Amino acid sequence: MFRAILFLVLVGLAAFAAAVIAEQHGDVSLVWNGWRITTSIPLFALAFGLALVLAILLWVVARGLWRLPGHLRRRRRERRHARGRHAITHGLIAVGTGHVDLALRHAEAAKRHAEDDPLALLLHAQAAQLSGDRAGAQKAFMAMTERADTRLLGLRGLFIEAQRNDDPVAAVAIAEEALKLTRDAAWASQAVLGFRCAAGDWSGALSILERDNAAGAIDRAVYQRHRAVLLTARALETETSDRDASRADAMEAARLAPTLVPSAVLASKFLSEQQQIRQAMRIIEAAWRANPHPDLADAYAHVRLGDSAQQRLSRVETLAAKTSGHVEGALAVARAATEAHEFAKARAALEPLLAAPTQRVAMLMAEIVRGEHGDEGAAREWTLRAVRAAHDPVWTADGYISDRWRPVSPVSGRLDAFQWVTPVAALASDKTAAIETTRADGATVQPRRQISQDNRQAAATAGGSAPPSPQQPGVVPPPVFRPRAGLDRSATPGPVIPAVIPIMRAPDDPGVDDDSPETDFEPRPLNAQEGGWRGFLARWVG
Repeated sequence: MFRAILFLVLVGLAAFAAAVIAEQHGDVSLVWNGWRITTSIPLFALAFGLALVLAILLWVVARGLWRLPGHLRRRRRERRHARGRHAITHGLIAVGTGHVDLALRHAEAAKRHAEDDPLALLLHAQAAQLSGDRAGAQKAFMAMTERADTRLLGLRGLFIEAQRNDDPVAAVAIAEEALKLTRDAAWASQAVLGFRCAAGDWSGALSILERDNAAGAIDRAVYQRHRAVLLTARALETETSDRDASRADAMEAARLAPTLVPSAVLASKFLSEQQQIRQAMRIIEAAWRANPHPDLADAYAHVRLGDSAQQRLSRVETLAAKTSGHVEGALAVARAATEAHEFAKARAALEPLLAAPTQRVAMLMAEIVRGEHGDEGAAREWTLRAVRAAHDPVWTADGYISDRWRPVSPVSGRLDAFQWVTPVAALASDKTAAIETTRADGATVQPRRQISQDNRQAAATAGGSAPPSPQQPGVVPPPVFRPRAGLDRSATPGPVIPAVIPIMRAPDDPGVDDDSPETDFEPRPLNAQEGGWRGFLARWVG
């Protein structure tokens, strides 16, 4: 409406001006080089207007001809850019849908039409990964590292390729280079942290954790828990070599994570040695309320050195009363009562558990009948029942069972992964469970059926051969990288390595090895929050 009114106003003004000029009287004379032109004022105004319009038209034509080459070049660039964007968009869609040939064609088209576009390099790398061309993918990632805007993305791609090639040294170097560029690279931080833990470099892992906390890349509660886990691991490692440093680490870990069982046990041990009995008992009680554990009950029973068996029994009864009705409390009381030769009290503690006894319950009953009546036949019967009984809780992480607590999972590299729970495999059936054992020289041996220390003693008593007992808790050997030279990936695949853009798994990605507990430790970035191809296109194209 406004434009229509403005147009009518301008037309009216033009008509008014024409009427005014037409009413003017007089002549206009032009003399030039002997020529004389005389005309009226209205005719002169009309000729001047036509000449002005003609001059403007000539100027527009001349300027258009002058700018024509640049305009053609610009149009050609726009067409190339549009074709490149079209190839990139449809190429990423082809990668997401798994069309290898189509993705490769679009990648080549994007390289021709949009060579300087970082998305063209990314599409080329993704298409190469999809087709199994690792050399082409590494070449594309190397090209990304030479650009300032894609350097971090290229480093991540090279990091993933290094993981797939079982080259932990290169993977660590690449992740550390990424951390030099930015502290916000969560995948690099998690990777370096995982590698530090795998190598047993607890001090280096703590420095990475502190840097993440300073950069605000980790939640405060998670930071305190992870710091407590790393401090506990370092304290266990230095328990015999540097007891002062070990004590400081254990005390700080117990303060940061009061419910962490290993730190509570170790801190109470140091406090007990210094005759700080009440403080040691408070630490154990806090951890026991959150997570009753046999190690806590044993540390509580022996918190005061030199006490009699009766005194230890009284103390364990006090601890068990704090979580009345819990299985671990009943087992702790039964154990302490057996050591004190209070067999009636031990039987009373185990009475509610005899309807469906677990391995530990059956083994305790074997000890009770042997100690109370000397009945070897009944003890042997309970021992045989223990072999077929349900499993007790053990330290488990990612389906991996260990006879002691570990700070990281040897399967996935997750920090603080081990939990005191009943193995999932034992809940579904009575199949054997894999348990990690280590010889005295530190070499990892083949997994075997889980047999507790009580079962070993009972098997020896029953005339059977007891298997070698695992290394006692103390120094926690970290999981190591084992090269897969000559390994048939189709037969024994390794853990999944995520793609740079998690659109789909590359065909050479073997997946998780569910059959072998000796899976290589290849840490994965834990907090990669990248969406699918729709979110990616929305960020780059939109």
